[in-house]
Amino acid sequence: MEATIRIERYADQGRCVGHIDGRVVFVRFALPGELVRVELDEPHDREERFWTGEVVEVLEASEDRAEPIWPLAGPLAMGGGVGGADLVHVSLAGQLKWKTCSIVEQMLRLGHTAVEVPIDRMPQDEAERGLHWRTRIEMIADADGRPSMRRRGTHVRVPIDTMPLASRALLDVAEREHVWDGGFTPGSQIRLSVPEPRDGAAVEENYAVLVDGEVTAGTRALTEKVTVAGRDFEYGVDAGGFWQMHRQAPIALTNHVIDLVRRELNGAQSACVWDLYSGSGLFTLPLASLAAERTRMLSVEGGKTAVRNAQRNLRHVHLDNVDVRAGDVAKTLGNVRNDLARPDVVVLDPPRAGARAKVCGQIADSEARSVIYIACNPASLARDTATLAGLGYELADIHAFDIYPTTHHVETVALFRKHKR
Repeated sequence: MEATIRIERYADQGRCVGHIDGRVVFVRFALPGELVRVELDEPHDREERFWTGEVVEVLEASEDRAEPIWPLAGPLAMGGGVGGADLVHVSLAGQLKWKTCSIVEQMLRLGHTAVEVPIDRMPQDEAERGLHWRTRIEMIADADGRPSMRRRGTHVRVPIDTMPLASRALLDVAEREHVWDGGFTPGSQIRLSVPEPRDGAAVEENYAVLVDGEVTAGTRALTEKVTVAGRDFEYGVDAGGFWQMHRQAPIALTNHVIDLVRRELNGAQSACVWDLYSGSGLFTLPLASLAAERTRMLSVEGGKTAVRNAQRNLRHVHLDNVDVRAGDVAKTLGNVRNDLARPDVVVLDPPRAGARAKVCGQIADSEARSVIYIACNPASLARDTATLAGLGYELADIHAFDIYPTTHHVETVALFRKHKR
């Protein structure tokens, strides 16, 4: 079933909202203000409160609309449908507008807080037109053993011979290792992890091709390099584990977080800092080194491999002032040694679901003066903002980073301070 509708506003998951006979329709590949023809998803006669659909023709275009730079990720009706770039139809300026609006609306609706949010585009993203930023990609082998992506709404596997979102270093590795030539077992999961070379260095052997989790080329132990406040840090990370995907994200986020922490500590010669959901230590290393001359730290991470890497990374720079814990954050915070129980600053980078009420409550119980929250999901940040507000914290600063160009995702860093009694 097709219908012509006027698009009203941004929604979630890269969609926009329109109405058909009073019923809400969430539309993919649309923009506010546009008049579009939409194909409704099957079954189109269902009785749910809302329907979903996709643009098949643009009758009146928004000034923010752009020709899809990666057509395969565009609308199905235009030969696309593979996913991975749901804002591929939006100009770079329009993407920033969309993401800013998303954060503002979620913070108001769920966080009950009105905000203005500056947003930074990463260096070189404009020159690259929003492409070539991912240092990790994942695909699946189709029935012929070729790398492929699934076409949305079907079981069809679309073979691909490049990935426009992948960094240029990653694409070089893919060519060198003949990834696009295929030869994989049908159905196998293919992952490429290629740390961004810094200071003109070559990739050499610092990369990995994994098939069903096993390294078939390169090495599992990768090295990431990040410069924070003028100091170089080196991280050992697992090729199959989490790391910020954008080439420049580790640098932009970590420098911003360190600036906030230094400001909050205000020249203190000693401090206690918590780093929660700490991964391989992206924030832990510079926090332990730069936040104060005598910093005591607690880091908590659920992934055991990431924790082992964090411990090695700390030993590599001869830091022994961090109590590194592996385990569930809420459970771990239930048993913190006395000298770490009262942090001055808490840094947390939770998964998409957010920290949630229990962890927010434990942070408040610790009487931390400042909380720096790194969020990849504005809705989760907004919900936790409301929780923290109820626990005596106020939002003091918020800043967004567009580290996922051509997608609806956005990273936000929020600073909360405890009300003075």
